[in-house]
Amino acid sequence: MTGDARFSEGAEAALSLGAATPEDLKVLSALVQDAVLTAADIGFDRRARRLVLLVNRFRWEDRAAAERQGRPFERVRSLLIIDDVGRVASQGFDRGDGDTVLSVLSLGWEPGEDGTGRVEIVLAGDGAIAAVAECLNVTLRDVSRPYAAPSGKAPGHPD
Repeated sequence: MTGDARFSEGAEAALSLGAATPEDLKVLSALVQDAVLTAADIGFDRRARRLVLLVNRFRWEDRAAAERQGRPFERVRSLLIIDDVGRVASQGFDRGDGDTVLSVLSLGWEPGEDGTGRVEIVLAGDGAIAAVAECLNVTLRDVSRPYAAPSGKAPGHPD
């Protein structure tokens, strides 16, 4: 094979990755950069100790192939799941306003004592979500087929 893998070549298998170390989380962070969601797409189940974000993820892993082949850039609906969460805090947006559109810039891990810590989701516009967790346990799972990015463009960041 000489090109990047395509979603269809995965026999309908979607991306599903986990992070248990800060290095693993860097990979997930790169994959969710520029993902968009609304405040209504954020759910915290206290009983299950799980924070879930349903995001529209830009398929960075497919960008070069799309450019080479002259086809549209793609997005895919994905679940970003953080397990073993005791509490969640946010800043910079109203969690009660379900129409608020948020854009993910990065994911990070702030270690605490004895393996505990905080998963930090940095959002554009000085927003953030912090999930205080017993351990680093994050999953990224695609839940839809890829679709053409509505803007037709790859996200860009000023230098």
